[in-house]
Amino acid sequence: MERKREQLEEQGIQIAAISNDKVGALEHFSARAGIGFALLSDPDSEIIKRFGVLNTSVPADHPNYGIPNPVEFLINPDRTVRAKYYEESYRDRFTGGRILVTELGGEAGAAQKTIQTDHLRAAIWSSDAVVRGGNRLALGVDIELAPKMHVYAPGVEGYLAIDWTMDPEPGIQPLEVEYPEARRLEMPAIQEVVPVYEGKFRLIRDVHIGQPNEVEALLDPQGRLNLRGKLRYQACDDKICYLPKTLDLSWTLAFEQHDRTRAPEELRR
Repeated sequence: MERKREQLEEQGIQIAAISNDKVGALEHFSARAGIGFALLSDPDSEIIKRFGVLNTSVPADHPNYGIPNPVEFLINPDRTVRAKYYEESYRDRFTGGRILVTELGGEAGAAQKTIQTDHLRAAIWSSDAVVRGGNRLALGVDIELAPKMHVYAPGVEGYLAIDWTMDPEPGIQPLEVEYPEARRLEMPAIQEVVPVYEGKFRLIRDVHIGQPNEVEALLDPQGRLNLRGKLRYQACDDKICYLPKTLDLSWTLAFEQHDRTRAPEELRR
């Protein structure tokens, strides 16, 4: 969240994090990590319980009892909850960049590269340039088709729909692609109506990054995580349907190890 704090604040979002850690432990962490937003102490987990996010898998007699499940709430000025980002495992988190891009309509995160073909221009990006194990971020492809050109949308019958796949990698879990609403194109000559995309449109998919030991083999010598996929489509204009084409997609993300520094013993729970 700190990496995206200024951009979130530009969107009118004020960040506050709450845990059942002592005030001193939060002060120690905030100063060490350079956190610029409020860290709130809920030592008896009263607020955590009222929000319904207490981690009930921790027994009441365990030293860690009282910790919350990892969850982010996006709250409107009238105090209603606009969105909730929840993970079961305490090790998993939605990234601030993912929330900024997908929920708040912020600009695409870290630009990667652009691919130009005779039919379209594809700009590849990720919501975050730096990730850690357990992060859930968004990958995206912004597509701009050439004039009078269209591609078929998912659900079309008898034609090749645009399709984005990810190369299978251990420790990497790609989720379903979010496709925009398609336009219904009438083709009177063959008496068909088909779903298509024209002009500019955006494809987004969440990807869950495994823990460091699960993705270690994927890191390059510089410690970067490389994700790869393919975009397959068939472009048509008002006269010709061109041969199907497959584009190689790739994202290079800096991979940061977890900060395992503990607060001084007297500040711990």
